[in-house]
Amino acid sequence: MSISYAMQTGVSGLRANSTAVGRISENIANANTDGYRRSFAQMVTTSTLSGNGGINPSGVRAAQGTDVSTEGAMRATERGTDLAIGGAGFFVVSKQPNETNASNFFLTRAGSFLPDENGDLRNAAGYYLAGFPYDQTATLGIIDRNQFGDLKTVNLGSLAQTGSPTGNMTVSGNIPAQQTGLATPGEPFLSSAEYFSPLGEAERMQFSWQPTDVASRWVLSMSGSDGAQYGNVTVDFHDSGPLAGAPRAYSAAASTATAPAGFAFDPATGTATLTVDNGTVPQTIEVSIGAPDEHTGMTQFAGDYSALKIGADGAESGVLVRTEIDERGDVYGVFNNGSRKPLYNIPLAEVANPDGLLAADGNAYALSRSSGKFSLNQAGQGSAGTLTAGALESSNVEVAQELTDLIRTQRAYSSNAKIVTTVDEMLDETMRLKR
Repeated sequence: MSISYAMQTGVSGLRANSTAVGRISENIANANTDGYRRSFAQMVTTSTLSGNGGINPSGVRAAQGTDVSTEGAMRATERGTDLAIGGAGFFVVSKQPNETNASNFFLTRAGSFLPDENGDLRNAAGYYLAGFPYDQTATLGIIDRNQFGDLKTVNLGSLAQTGSPTGNMTVSGNIPAQQTGLATPGEPFLSSAEYFSPLGEAERMQFSWQPTDVASRWVLSMSGSDGAQYGNVTVDFHDSGPLAGAPRAYSAAASTATAPAGFAFDPATGTATLTVDNGTVPQTIEVSIGAPDEHTGMTQFAGDYSALKIGADGAESGVLVRTEIDERGDVYGVFNNGSRKPLYNIPLAEVANPDGLLAADGNAYALSRSSGKFSLNQAGQGSAGTLTAGALESSNVEVAQELTDLIRTQRAYSSNAKIVTTVDEMLDETMRLKR
């Protein structure tokens, strides 16, 4: 081994260990960076073949890498839009909202998201969170989880829920059998039900059950909350046998509505069709009281009157008041009309080799050939981790380990520096041989 080779080996050691110190410095500086992944430098031997087929003396180089697959500790925060991943997976983010270019999407574990001035969720590094939007029927539809094309930026701005009119209503409950068949029937039993107009306005419909002097016979009357009458129908109930308590027959249906309002009744199904005069085009609502010979709707048994249980479609208009995010990544909007509907699903991107991802600015990562194919999986399913709202994942840096490595690397650097100074002295001694 010549003196020059010794000099080169020492220099390679200095260069490699200075790189290692740089990685350690980055780790210590980012010890409190949410979602940060520890970087490192591994020493790799370098050597070249000599002209006679032998191997020249070896040097060393630093092979840099990132420990992406090791999780950091989770800590609680006070913000509902802070998100932490427990297990495998990454958030999909982009530098611009509603990005369409697949190469501009990145992966990150930094979940410190907050709405910007437009309501788009953006983390502290400036990346926008992407998710799959739910449609008006609260379904995701057909989505491709192997590409970014169906993703949209999660927006929690001033969302409004448009109202939808009620078209169908079901009524169930019990009326007391002992109140019928009396010489002087008592007062009617009253209940009301909420329904929604085409403009999303909440209105109420009144139901009056008047007992008669005939046993198990009632007269049902329907009206609006403003007192407008729609119609009435006579209802007879079974008083014995296996069908006791169920409607037996509907008869004498009569409309008392003023046009264009209307009332019709189908005795075969126990369904009333109301035409409500609340717009240029009147609203039609079908109200199911219960089919004859079935216990699925109204019943008549001895005992107390029970308030009606109403099932109705439609929705009142409302504005978003807060959001909730569950462990499956579903973002729910809670509106001031009391409704709660899914807005987005936040997928978790998984790759075959997380440690093969390329580090990008802002604590994010880009896909590479080494990372392998990706898939956008639902949190909590398969190998994907779960989401925790109101929490953040800390860095996976262990400061004590980094400081220990720093001391060890400094010693190695000093040793390589000693090689250089020693070789320098040897060269100086060689130069003095001619004197």
